[in-house]
Amino acid sequence: MQTASPAAPASHQTGIALMCIGVAFLTVNDAIAKTLTQTYSPLQILFLRNVIALPFALMIALRMGGTGALRSYRPSVHLLRGILWVAGTFLFFTSLRFLQLAEATALIFVAPFFIIALSAAFLGERVGWRRWSAVIAGFIGVLIVVRPGGATFQLASLLPVATAFVYALMMLGSRFVDSRESVWTLLLYLTGTSALLSTVLVPFVWVPVRMEHLWLFVAIALCGTAGITMMTQAFRLAPASIVAPLDYTALLWATLLGWLIWNEMPDGVTFIGAGIIIASGVWVILRERRRRI
Repeated sequence: MQTASPAAPASHQTGIALMCIGVAFLTVNDAIAKTLTQTYSPLQILFLRNVIALPFALMIALRMGGTGALRSYRPSVHLLRGILWVAGTFLFFTSLRFLQLAEATALIFVAPFFIIALSAAFLGERVGWRRWSAVIAGFIGVLIVVRPGGATFQLASLLPVATAFVYALMMLGSRFVDSRESVWTLLLYLTGTSALLSTVLVPFVWVPVRMEHLWLFVAIALCGTAGITMMTQAFRLAPASIVAPLDYTALLWATLLGWLIWNEMPDGVTFIGAGIIIASGVWVILRERRRRI
């Protein structure tokens, strides 16, 4: 019987730490975006973030994957994923202009349920009743948070849900990336294609950037790149069943930042709905782990 490597627990701990820090960085990225949406179009924010982040993404790809990370065997797939990334980010940044940070963060957690449903519908994957039950429970959580027909309902609440759907399409698109390409190639091309696509569209919404906002654009680029890089490394160092549930710590950071910066505090109903979404998502992750053992 083969025993586990003594180094494995240490790598798992490193993966857990990187995932938690990476999620925190991405939540700060969202908080900065929410601040900037009061002055700039989400498309302009996306453009400047990607243009500033591109050199850093290139350095990371070269450092981690060598010159081979620059080569793509299916550039059309990267282009499609870039289009989806631009669309999803635009929807999410737009939602931040109207919603509390924690509310938007909670709603985007339905992405795994869209992935399951789309995999069954278009990729022919077999989805058992247990996972379908988790999907249904997750969407019940969404209804609780959104409260359609209620006095507090906002159409903007549907934007993070649409973001989650687009994100699910993008994640499914990664299955068509050539297996010879590394995750660093995906990171580089996602940043590059997003920068290129937003360059075409940004002249229609461009407004002069204020000097006092320059550091925020640099910060959002650094936080976004650092967050994605750390989370990518976390999945390389520890099993997905260990680090994936830590993605939900974003709700804690979003609640804290929303309270500190905008004095936002989600009500109890929002927390109940978010709790159902998170519990369903964690159950799906643990279920996947059992199926692979």
